[in-house]
Amino acid sequence: MTPPRRPALHAEDILVSRLLDGHYPPGSALPAERELAAELGVTRPTLREALQRLSRDGLLEIRQGKPTLARDPREGGLSLLAHLVARGGLADLIPDLLDLRAALLPHWTAATVACPDAAAELAGLLIRLPPQEEPSPTDCATFDWATFDWAVQSAVARLSGNALAPMLLGSFRGVFASAGAVYFAAPERRTRSRRYYGELREAALRGDAAEAARLTQAISADSLRLWRQAQEEAARVGVATGGVTADV
Repeated sequence: MTPPRRPALHAEDILVSRLLDGHYPPGSALPAERELAAELGVTRPTLREALQRLSRDGLLEIRQGKPTLARDPREGGLSLLAHLVARGGLADLIPDLLDLRAALLPHWTAATVACPDAAAELAGLLIRLPPQEEPSPTDCATFDWATFDWAVQSAVARLSGNALAPMLLGSFRGVFASAGAVYFAAPERRTRSRRYYGELREAALRGDAAEAARLTQAISADSLRLWRQAQEEAARVGVATGGVTADV
């Protein structure tokens, strides 16, 4: 049985939705505390807790003795991504996420491969991919490609030596997890991924950081190109796509 949500989290979700929907435009004042608490069906202390959390996230500006102001959600912290995932609102941001990842992941991969111990751990993970020359149509039923791909990305972020890398990548887990099955459903994408994993493992075993970065940059660019291609094809036939994830 799923436990009921805390009232403060419920109030927070409603307020975030209103901020994202433009119900409270940036710079506008929220209703008075008593009125807003009654509107949300929570007590005033509970409302204050929710407001304080959103203020810490950069979504609200609490002013002593004055109305609380809405801030631009685009200036909020990474915690906002969790709300976007819950709302299914990240589909439009997927190309931006892929573009951001393409800018960061090659550097993290190079840093990982440049460290012998980290490179050995990455190579040990990559060897877990089942050997198979040509992925069959049922390949996804016997091997969880999306989970494996995410494990590789997470390992690279963790082993890179950048303390923020795992936290930053982890903020995107929801959107990549939900779209991974769509991306890896195509056999040609699994073939491309398999080749990348193998080449990356060889680079890791050699300690070739420059080659590891080049390989990661290339497949990141391919992923972004394939997503845009899927969007264009969907637009031509009048079908909306929910987003496509990428291999590492």
